[in-house]
Amino acid sequence: MKTIIDRADTRGHANHGWLDTYHTFSFAGYHNPARMGFGALRVLNDDKVAPGKGFDTHPHDNMEIVSIPLKGSLKHGDSTNNQRVITIGDIQVMSAGTGIMHSERNNSSTEPVEFLQIWVFPKYRDTKPGYQDYSIRDLVKKNELSLIISPDDEVPATLGQDTWFSIGNLDKGTEITYRLHGESNGVYIFVIEGEIDAGGTILERRDGMGVYETPSITLKALTGCEVLLMEVPMR
Repeated sequence: MKTIIDRADTRGHANHGWLDTYHTFSFAGYHNPARMGFGALRVLNDDKVAPGKGFDTHPHDNMEIVSIPLKGSLKHGDSTNNQRVITIGDIQVMSAGTGIMHSERNNSSTEPVEFLQIWVFPKYRDTKPGYQDYSIRDLVKKNELSLIISPDDEVPATLGQDTWFSIGNLDKGTEITYRLHGESNGVYIFVIEGEIDAGGTILERRDGMGVYETPSITLKALTGCEVLLMEVPMR
């Protein structure tokens, strides 16, 4: 088993006033040649947006983009006529494909919104743009690793890549094994809250660890915790 460990306090950081953001991988003004992603996983941003503020309309192409709210509500608009608001318990998946224009803004005028923005390289370039959002509330089961994105229609959301995203809300002492779907895949473990033992490595809040060249990884919750697993092709 090979691992890559990205501690929370080593992430790139920028505070623009309206946006307080941490970058696990190189992004915008943060460039670290040793952190250009993990396999097909290219961006993992931890964003906090001030009330009434947000990202104005801007373009994307040939990227799969996932937004997961952690606090507050996020308003999305795009050039394919989607206008939606998502909050905790929802996820948003967008395939930029040949090109899409979109905006993301805090839907509240009084409270900040916090969310993860994740980019994954697509399996094929120049596909038709697409958008999905849906509730994962009925999918996420306590003390399980609950699948929320898959490439095979096992759950409502899919990416244009062979990827599996799972979320675990684990009580202290819960031990669970994640088994990878392909030999050439890796899984990136991101601790949203709490503390876990991931195959003998202790990970705390907002730490990340990539694991590859292994069929499985065992997680043990050292506290009550929430963890996001992103399995992606490594080549």
